[in-house]
Amino acid sequence: MTTADRISDLAARRDEAVGIAEKRAVDRQHAKGKLTARERVDLLLDPGSFVELDEFARHRCTDFGMEHNRPYGDGVVTGYGTVDGRQVCLFSQDFTTLGGSMGEAFGSKVLKVMDLAMSIGCPIIGINDSGGARIQEGVVSLAYYAELGMRNVRASGVIPQISLLMGPCAGGAVYSPAITDFTVMVDNTSYMFVTGPEVVEAVTGERTSLDELGGPTVNAEVSGNAHYVGQDEQDAISWVQTLLGYLPGNNLDPTPSYDHPNTAEVTEQDRALDSLIPDADNRAYDITELIAAIVDDGEFQEVQPSYARNIICAFARVDGHSVGVVANNPLFSAGAIDIAASEKAARFVRFCDAFNIPLLTLADVPGYLPGVEQERGGIVRRGAKLIYAYAEATVPKVTVVTRKAYGGGYAVMGSKHLGADVNLAWPTAEIAVMGATGAVQVLHRRSLLAAEPQDRARLAAELTDEYQRTFSNPYAAAQHGYVDRVIQPAHTRIEVSRALRLLRNKRVQPPTRKHGNIPL
Repeated sequence: MTTADRISDLAARRDEAVGIAEKRAVDRQHAKGKLTARERVDLLLDPGSFVELDEFARHRCTDFGMEHNRPYGDGVVTGYGTVDGRQVCLFSQDFTTLGGSMGEAFGSKVLKVMDLAMSIGCPIIGINDSGGARIQEGVVSLAYYAELGMRNVRASGVIPQISLLMGPCAGGAVYSPAITDFTVMVDNTSYMFVTGPEVVEAVTGERTSLDELGGPTVNAEVSGNAHYVGQDEQDAISWVQTLLGYLPGNNLDPTPSYDHPNTAEVTEQDRALDSLIPDADNRAYDITELIAAIVDDGEFQEVQPSYARNIICAFARVDGHSVGVVANNPLFSAGAIDIAASEKAARFVRFCDAFNIPLLTLADVPGYLPGVEQERGGIVRRGAKLIYAYAEATVPKVTVVTRKAYGGGYAVMGSKHLGADVNLAWPTAEIAVMGATGAVQVLHRRSLLAAEPQDRARLAAELTDEYQRTFSNPYAAAQHGYVDRVIQPAHTRIEVSRALRLLRNKRVQPPTRKHGNIPL
């Protein structure tokens, strides 16, 4: 063959691998309201930046007539490119080729690009749309799922790992997204479960549907498996692009920073914080107003916004630098910490710590949520995860107590005792073992019982008022150095900015150990 013949042969092979396959994929995917594997890649990456790897890979299976069906690419597109000019590696499963199922060639391609991401230190993004294990290749398929899980574990805390679920993800395939840092689903088209409705009915007798079992709503609101649900594929991909803007390429790189002039003058938005806290203790307020007032341009990106809504976890910027925000949300369960909130916040805190993203904690917490259901569900063990996460974190930690900080809730929400660097409190803060009403009932039980019935309410009110003046304030904690500064709410943005600048070069040498033993 001449050189011209070889070049022509390359073009023909590439047309078969990309052109013909893409036309077939367009016809099949668009009919379902879904994009193709390559369209998703093009939508995610900067135009013209994608470099494909292993486009001519083919399986070697000869069982069940597979030798007659050996498409190029083997059902997955892999490669690298840039998002906003920053390097990423990725793989995108092609449901229209062998059902996007994982076999040896498919698995080898995915492991190869993950190894590349680890070696160069950039995020890995997996776009999932697969029928699962390739049955025709038997145990080989299972072996590659296990190998993929091993890669996910080795990459954890080293490079950001993001999973985009654009279609079905079931069986052994679900555990890779579960290990990754962020899982994004798409409304109406993506599903995630260990076993499908048919198997559930056969084993347990329960009748259910795809949506009830593993639809986006269930995974986002009930199980907490999904960190975001996009209205469509474009929305899901846009969320990931925004997320990447807050994250470093790896655990040794600095987070991306941007020039942002932050005025040291108190603004009208700052002054509005002076009236944010209601005078009535039992009235809620929107903590997102405080977040928006502190962070650059009022912009922040919530993680798991539909799950455990009594606590908010979000990425934002202060002075152009990334921060992770953890805030009790008084609009839901009065901001009390339950099992779901503890696990949600603990994983977020550990992610931020792994990638050197400072933590800003906004505390208004009446404590851990009491109740039989919570106790039987393991609030003791599972609630301890948040304590562990904060105590383990060595990144800069700044805490602002706005109102209630009672009992264990005070301790766990970025208190000085768990290693917070700068602790600020508003004059409305109430840092105490418990609320005044409950404390009086415990401390003065005998006095109240001995009082005449007609005097009991008056005595309780007097004792409650005395307790509030003595203990329900930030000054007792400030006397002990547990609060560094009591500040006017309008100065919060300026004080937080100042504290984070102070801590920018913080260094901590943790004790030598293999790893801790978080209460899982």
